[in-house]
Amino acid sequence: MDEPWDCEFVSRLLDGLVSFLSEFAEDWLANDMRAAVFKILLAWVVLSLVAIHFAWKVYGHTVNDMYYRQGTGGQNGGTPETTPHLSGWESATTSDAFKTHRE
Repeated sequence: MDEPWDCEFVSRLLDGLVSFLSEFAEDWLANDMRAAVFKILLAWVVLSLVAIHFAWKVYGHTVNDMYYRQGTGGQNGGTPETTPHLSGWESATTSDAFKTHRE
């Protein structure tokens, strides 16, 4: 049977997290340039995610229709209702199936 989480491990993990966050906060307050760059990059990520969301709302159905067949047969459904059209080499008779490369 597995032992439950070790309280000492969890305590060390939380202490490390708290010390990291306090050090980050001190560094943040001491360096205005780093804070400005972080804010710009964060705004860029948020703006990109919002733009992707709206673009998907507008063009999502078109993209989906381009890559997935709609209907009962094929990739999104069961067996196609019609027999697939076989090319000449696929519809060869059984006597042709035993031919060698010399014939």
